[in-house]
Amino acid sequence: MNNIKHYRKEMNFSQQELANKVEVTRQTISLIELGKYNPTIKLCISIAKALQVDLNKLFWEMSDNSEE
Repeated sequence: MNNIKHYRKEMNFSQQELANKVEVTRQTISLIELGKYNPTIKLCISIAKALQVDLNKLFWEMSDNSEE
């Protein structure tokens, strides 16, 4: 799993807002959050920048709220 949903909510972004920032569809963000889609490293970096969070925290460290 990943922490995208956790950090997206911390930034008060909807899935659509994040999708617009990284130039993908809302469905892509949803699938990534659910762990059903493996994004490219380029997309991972774009998401991390949009959410202003370190790539490690976003994809490899588990947050306390990772089951949100």
